[in-house]
Amino acid sequence: MSKVGIRIDELQKQLSELGPLLPGSISEQWNVCGKSGCRCKAKKNPKKHGPYYQLSYSIAGKSSTMFIKPADLDEARRRQENYREYRKLCNELVLAWVDHARADGLNTNEQSGISEQSPANQ
Repeated sequence: MSKVGIRIDELQKQLSELGPLLPGSISEQWNVCGKSGCRCKAKKNPKKHGPYYQLSYSIAGKSSTMFIKPADLDEARRRQENYREYRKLCNELVLAWVDHARADGLNTNEQSGISEQSPANQ
């Protein structure tokens, strides 16, 4: 097996071992309620309710949010780290497949005289 083939297998194995994923970012929210006379509405030094933890994310152009219980915050952050690793590994895998295509002779740029551009320049 070629070096590229071995790298593809390694990346696919790493992807399969990641565990649960969670996209987006978690923010800390402090709220004011609707009760008159509540501590959150005090004129001097109001004490808002919270913290509440809110996850915000976008998938396929659709934005969503969900609240995370304080007891689940560490697990949610672990899942977010898994998601970041997933994205990194997917990018590496795509690049490895491009290298594989080149090794198979699919790189026609050399024959046509077209200069190759990096993804950042496209």
